[in-house]
Amino acid sequence: MKTLFDQTTIKHLNLPNRFIRSATCEGLASPDGAVTSALIEAMVELAKGGVGLIITGHSYVRTVGQASPNQLGAYSDSLIPGFKEMTEAVHAAGGRVIMQLAHAGRFASEQLTGQTALAVSLAKDLTNTSVREMTIEDIQELPEAYAEAAERAKVAGFDGIQIHSAHGYLLSQFLSPAFNQRQDEYGGSIYNRSRIHLHIIQAIRRTVGHDYPILVKLNCQDFIENGLSLDDSLQVAHRLANAGVDAIELSGGVIKTGTLGPSRTGVNSLEREAYFRNEARVFKREIPIPLVLVGGIRSYELAEKLVETGDVDYISMCRPLIMEPGLINRWASGDHSKALCKSDNACLESGRKGTGVRCLVK
Repeated sequence: MKTLFDQTTIKHLNLPNRFIRSATCEGLASPDGAVTSALIEAMVELAKGGVGLIITGHSYVRTVGQASPNQLGAYSDSLIPGFKEMTEAVHAAGGRVIMQLAHAGRFASEQLTGQTALAVSLAKDLTNTSVREMTIEDIQELPEAYAEAAERAKVAGFDGIQIHSAHGYLLSQFLSPAFNQRQDEYGGSIYNRSRIHLHIIQAIRRTVGHDYPILVKLNCQDFIENGLSLDDSLQVAHRLANAGVDAIELSGGVIKTGTLGPSRTGVNSLEREAYFRNEARVFKREIPIPLVLVGGIRSYELAEKLVETGDVDYISMCRPLIMEPGLINRWASGDHSKALCKSDNACLESGRKGTGVRCLVK
């Protein structure tokens, strides 16, 4: 029977338990996306707190894809020395860390980038900002951008990478009919809408080799009108697994729109926790690679049940570890009381504003 504190592996990455710190926009990098001492300290605190694997905040692979101030970047070789400082510090603290690679697409900040945000198509603008529809050339440049960023991560000592294809950011926009109304080979069927994902994975594999862990964060559904459906998401998951992705982290919802977003408030009962659990059960029956679940998990007993019943392989958390970086050590010690997180999202706003993600309740 699986337990939360099993030692496991994803690809060749050995993990001491089944707890993962989900990517969280820390807002602690420098204005140009470089690692800072404050960001390293935050990563080390998580490693010392007992989490089995840390996923960095979303790191933009091109400057036009930056979403928020003081967001971590992955767009230039000049950033590698800072990455190395981070990975060495995390490893010295006994932790493991992978880099999440991202592009905000139409959710990028023109104020920060000085460039018009890129949209998959000129669908109804859900962001109330000016955008430019991506040309074929823009799209075909993406695999190289992600592959170069992945190579930087590997050179710097990261234990793997995760591709961010959730929450309405660029790769999520490709999958979603609400955003993707293209009439070419990148639009229409879910096969076409996920085409760029396969090209990106192939480019990364050619660059980093077949032994380097590649994870993908994927929406189970968008929960918006005409958004990505569960059936289409399952088809994407199968394609990703067949393409050599090593694990999928399942999330859902779109930032800035809809009431059923990725980080829901009012998670104050077991019934409200793990709000993507039903979709996770479907995914776990369908896909052959490890499944990570994120979204409102606050209780040890629920996390334990999700793993013991085989609904998921790993438990991923964001907001609880902002308030309690040592939560996993607390649970490991036998204190299984619920995480203290109030799910008010104030912590995330401070991260997005670039003032540093932190709990404002403590």
